[in-house]
Amino acid sequence: MQVKNIFRFRIWTRLLVAILLIATIPSLFAQKTAKSGQQIEQLLQDAVSQKGFPGIVAAVWRADKLVYQGAAGKQDSDKNVPMTVDSIFSIASMTKPVTSVAVMQLVESGRVKLDEPVASYLPELAQLQVLEAFDSTTKKATLRPPKTLPTVRQLLTHTSGFVYDFFDQKLHDYVASGAVPSVAKGDDSYLKAPLMFDPGTQWEYGISTDWLGKLVEKISGQSLEDYFHQHIFEPLGMKDTFFNVPEDKQARMVATYQRTSDGSLKQLPARPFTPVRFFSGGGGLYSTAGDYMKFMRMILNGGKLGNARILNSETVALMTRNQIGDLNLKELKSLAPQLASNPIRLPGSPDKFGLGFGINSKPVEGGRSAGSLAWAGIFNTYFWIDPSQKTCAVFLTQSLPFADPATIALFDQFERAVYAEK
Repeated sequence: MQVKNIFRFRIWTRLLVAILLIATIPSLFAQKTAKSGQQIEQLLQDAVSQKGFPGIVAAVWRADKLVYQGAAGKQDSDKNVPMTVDSIFSIASMTKPVTSVAVMQLVESGRVKLDEPVASYLPELAQLQVLEAFDSTTKKATLRPPKTLPTVRQLLTHTSGFVYDFFDQKLHDYVASGAVPSVAKGDDSYLKAPLMFDPGTQWEYGISTDWLGKLVEKISGQSLEDYFHQHIFEPLGMKDTFFNVPEDKQARMVATYQRTSDGSLKQLPARPFTPVRFFSGGGGLYSTAGDYMKFMRMILNGGKLGNARILNSETVALMTRNQIGDLNLKELKSLAPQLASNPIRLPGSPDKFGLGFGINSKPVEGGRSAGSLAWAGIFNTYFWIDPSQKTCAVFLTQSLPFADPATIALFDQFERAVYAEK
């Protein structure tokens, strides 16, 4: 009997120790998770308290978990509203990858072909002209038909010949003459702009993705807003991403700031929120860090998030490969210093382009791997997706000019902190 009692005591002792060890695992995991974002958290808090940044939201996903999500500073300094992780930002050109995904859904369904001229779907593009020369003194323009009409693939890769007037001197002068409206007008009238070069011969950033938005609307028979919600946002659970932010969510919208001559950031007066009628596939969306993280994770996971499959894995693989051959991304020079710093430096130094994403062919020292995907929005919103290290991150501010040196320096520190905290 004594031996049996001793044996039972040992069994119960071991069970008790095991139970205690299991009970401590969640708290140890929580401590590790909290510690993993400390460097990033400190960086953002210092940026607000010491470097004058009004407010920032950032989030990082690695492998199968959210390793950091946080907010620092103010959503609205004038009203003393704190920034929160669900504050809503104008993400501008971070809309472009979303539109590109919509186009690739139509390609998968067989309704659109990548190497078909876009004019096959949008007949108004059949009469495109190339602006070969423009004399700003005489206002004389030399226009000619392109050697070939731009294809869907060329719109997706920004090799179509369409550009932005605030990055291209020739188009800038043409717009200034009153020949066509500027993109700054805010409606779709700027889509009347001519090509600046023959499709497929150069890479230059521009209005191509707005035309892709028109393509999605034409083929689907839906507005771009409705198409996005039905085929992308609802399946991914992106409940805070809109072209028109609902009235009950507008209190979460982040104020915009402008860098001044003394280096400080001044809050710009709030403008009344009026519903848009032109859904810009190139830059019209508002979103949160959490929502955009879901979109990035879908790409990172080969087109799937949870039970929702948005694209086939083969399609995502195609989108994330270099699609411009030996061409390289052209250095952008700003003709509107209040909007974008000059010259523009894109974090990660992307030099190639896939179908909707910039790609860096070389690794970033202390940062993302070669082959990472990225893009940005003009109000200094940034993201990257690093398939090699199963990492994606989003960094949101709301200020002008785009890519100003102070913001880029902070973003570089953020990227290094992400990879330092593995």
